[in-house]
Amino acid sequence: MRVMTLFLAVLLCAALGAAAMVLGSYDAQAQQTPATAAPDHGTAPSPALSQSDIAKMLPATDMGAGAARAHSPHLMSMGDSPATPFDAASIAVNPLAPNADAVGAKTCVACHSQENVQASHTLHVASFRAGAANTGPQAACESCHGPGSEHAKDPTAPGLIIGFTHNSATTPQVQAGVCLSCHAGGARQHWLGSVHQNRGLSCTDCHNPMAKLSPEGVLAKASINEVCSSCHQDIRAKFNRRSHMPLPEGQMACTDCHNPHGSITKPLLKTDTVNETCYTCHAEKRGPFLFEHAPVRANCLNCHDVHGSNQQTLLVAPIPMLCQQCHTMTRHPNDLQTRAGLGTGPHPDERLIGRGCLTCHSNIHGSNNPSGPKFHK
Repeated sequence: MRVMTLFLAVLLCAALGAAAMVLGSYDAQAQQTPATAAPDHGTAPSPALSQSDIAKMLPATDMGAGAARAHSPHLMSMGDSPATPFDAASIAVNPLAPNADAVGAKTCVACHSQENVQASHTLHVASFRAGAANTGPQAACESCHGPGSEHAKDPTAPGLIIGFTHNSATTPQVQAGVCLSCHAGGARQHWLGSVHQNRGLSCTDCHNPMAKLSPEGVLAKASINEVCSSCHQDIRAKFNRRSHMPLPEGQMACTDCHNPHGSITKPLLKTDTVNETCYTCHAEKRGPFLFEHAPVRANCLNCHDVHGSNQQTLLVAPIPMLCQQCHTMTRHPNDLQTRAGLGTGPHPDERLIGRGCLTCHSNIHGSNNPSGPKFHK
């Protein structure tokens, strides 16, 4: 019994010794590695974001960030210095003054003081000036207008600076190329080859980045509709007709249906077809229908003038004349409806005096009723 007690005492001493060695090793390691203090959010300044930080947080944008810079010839290669807005803006290339050098914004302001006052509050100029922290003072005016040394020597000579008007020596292609060096892609990916580009339009025909004339979009006029109607006056006149889309009332804009920067369709639609554009608002006409009306499914423009009409519901012709463009001398009616059948005509016809064909064929866009092959229900 005495031997057993002695043996247990020896085991207890050995266990206590091993525990003391482990605790001593932990204390020594803690003394060698200083504890990390909790950050003081109230006093410690937040570090400036770098280009690599932006590349980790956000996807690559049109301006480029991180690795996206290496794939675009329009962007300067930047280091890992603190990033500021428009740091990537490069100096525009003027093909009419290939040997010109950048002179800086102060040289431009010495003559163009009025333009400086008008543009100082705009987003573009404010951003370019902020970006000049890393790219130099030339990152303001000359980012768009090109290097200005030759223009400063001879201000009256045309073409020595990139001008953004139709009466300047700079071609619309060069003008648009300057804008697209930053604003490429997105809604502008189909600009090349679009009807506006083929007609010789430049970005400044619709936009004015040097003045704040519109609440959004840097437009050359107060609204999108005013910009479009400056050229499309015939379309603008249609909105004054009796039946029209609510564009004059301010409930929609031209860009709700069209993409003025280009699309894969000839009328610059935002969707692939006319019907898909109409269905964005008129979803009840989409279907699918058990019984479909062929001209309706083919194109809404077969029956409607979408900009405005003097007929009811934007129709291109009054009913039943519209229907009889296809349904003439087939089954019923077997007589052509003319103005003679109106109530004031020599031969009044009840089919013409009433709602015409729609009196019976009410679901003319399509029907899902089992008794609806004639679009009655």
